[in-house]
Amino acid sequence: MQINIANELKNAREKYTALVPAVEQASLILLALAKSPIPKMNLTDICKEVGIHKSKGYAILNTLQLFGFVERDPNDKRYSLGVGLLALSRKFLDNSNLQAVVSGFLLDLKEKTKSTSFYGVVNEESLFVVAKEEGTGEYGFSLRVGHRFPITAGAHGKAVFAFLPEDEQKVFLNKKTLYFHGDPGNLDRDRLEDELIKCRQKGYAEDAGEMQEGINALASPVFDSSGKVIGVIFILGIFSKKLFSQYGALVAKNAEKLSSLFGYVKEKSNYSTIG
Repeated sequence: MQINIANELKNAREKYTALVPAVEQASLILLALAKSPIPKMNLTDICKEVGIHKSKGYAILNTLQLFGFVERDPNDKRYSLGVGLLALSRKFLDNSNLQAVVSGFLLDLKEKTKSTSFYGVVNEESLFVVAKEEGTGEYGFSLRVGHRFPITAGAHGKAVFAFLPEDEQKVFLNKKTLYFHGDPGNLDRDRLEDELIKCRQKGYAEDAGEMQEGINALASPVFDSSGKVIGVIFILGIFSKKLFSQYGALVAKNAEKLSSLFGYVKEKSNYSTIG
């Protein structure tokens, strides 16, 4: 695995005349964890990626753990980004124009489907709801901005998973609790394979009341300029299954338009199947 975080910032570093080495190294560690293609990294790989001695890296990681910015698995001794970053990201979202950017797409879906529409951001093994437009139908949803879903849950989980690289798919498939079909005990891997193929073909994934009885969901992935899934647009409602195709196409269209704002070019994507 070669992320080359330090090399990526070599030219940018020249723009700044006063840098604190320890802060720079801590920042590089966070970036390495964020860009890693696997959920967790060991100390050796982190230090190799950043270009620092293991003793230095260990001390920095301990400090980052103190503030919750990094977490260390006590079983395999590997590191991942911590929940302490959520407070920072939430503050950023409150003061950024991300909600303003996605609101137009969510309003379009709300008006055309009468359903509640959401935008969630992918973060490690979770999807965080960062924007919402309440539907105009008879029923509303208590799901609030800031709500966290498991990344493998329901329609949005399929929408993300369908476009992950094969090695990342395998990491998730090895987990014991997968919520693609609601309760983990209901998981049907053959069915999931078929659903992922259809998601890649149609651009959206479906959940027919499996996550919550009586509530249907349709979700489409949002990509960044590199073709990586960074978020999901999805709707929740009591609409008929007969409307899945019509509403799913609307969700996919809005997700595609939002992706284009983030610099995504469709030809860059590399869709894979379950290995």
